[in-house]
Amino acid sequence: MEMDALVNAILSFIVPGLGQAIEGYKQRGIILFVILLVLIGVLFYFNVDQIAQRIICGVYGLIAAYDAYRLY
Repeated sequence: MEMDALVNAILSFIVPGLGQAIEGYKQRGIILFVILLVLIGVLFYFNVDQIAQRIICGVYGLIAAYDAYRLY
């Protein structure tokens, strides 16, 4: 059972919202994914440095992974 939570967290780190959707929280997963798309769009619109973009998206992925792990 602990392994499933870890798999959901890893999947949600790679694609935010995927772990939540697999766990049955489909609406929550879709919202997290849409937030990621909006965040990426805003970062590109304001021409944020590429390293900063990766750090911001990485932190967002960690937050989504923690949420997926906690949901299990």
